[in-house]
Amino acid sequence: MRQPTQLLRRVDNQFVEAILLTAEDKHLEDFEQLWKPQLRFTMEEDRYWNWVFKTRIYRSDNFETYAIECDGETQGLMMIDVQRHRSQVDSRRRVVYVRSLATAPWNRVSLQETPRYRAVGGTLLRFARHRSFELGYGGLVGLHALPGAEAFYEKMNMLNGGADPESEDLTYFEWYRPQEATDDGFPTE
Repeated sequence: MRQPTQLLRRVDNQFVEAILLTAEDKHLEDFEQLWKPQLRFTMEEDRYWNWVFKTRIYRSDNFETYAIECDGETQGLMMIDVQRHRSQVDSRRRVVYVRSLATAPWNRVSLQETPRYRAVGGTLLRFARHRSFELGYGGLVGLHALPGAEAFYEKMNMLNGGADPESEDLTYFEWYRPQEATDDGFPTE
């Protein structure tokens, strides 16, 4: 899967071409060689995540991993579970569950005064909603958020389901209300 998209380049506030695609070895190499050294000594909540390990242990038809690439580098990564999760609002309905979502260190407001690109996380999250439509789930997407990311998911208009004691008391978020799809295949916000 390769889908053109755009990211906002912060240095000049211009939209630039990017590609959202199924993650490949190159994207995991970018994580190892470019992201990991920059995250190692930060206080970022995902600094210990290992995307190479994640893709190995979650290797099945249930899981899909995607990347956004721009300027030849991986700008964001997302892993979703497309079969095993149900809505916490209506347990009869399935959701695409976002297992992990991260942007490159140089795109984070918490690490850079002027991040290189914006809209990376939002683009990946909207793609998860797009996959939910494709799978017949009506645009439903769920996830458990790291505490530092809660404001982002609230900004994305996801329902805050509160702390989930079955998931280390992480806050559960869900896009419950089905959204309309746009001509470009991505749902509207």
